[in-house]
Amino acid sequence: NAVVESTNRLLKKELIYRNHHTGLEQPRSDLNDYVWWSDDQRLHSTPGYRSPNEFTEQGLVL
Repeated sequence: NAVVESTNRLLKKELIYRNHHTGLEQPRSDLNDYVWWSDDQRLHSTPGYRSPNEFTEQGLVL
């Protein structure tokens, strides 16, 4: 439950509160862009400062 709450808090902070949306299409697009960025571009400290996809492609596990 803590992981879900942390993820929701992060998404609200980074996507919802920073932008003013008038419809549903833009938030959906923003969420897709954020997930792509988080999986492919954002470096995470736990997997040795690699993106999650890079970590998986290298056949590494935690």
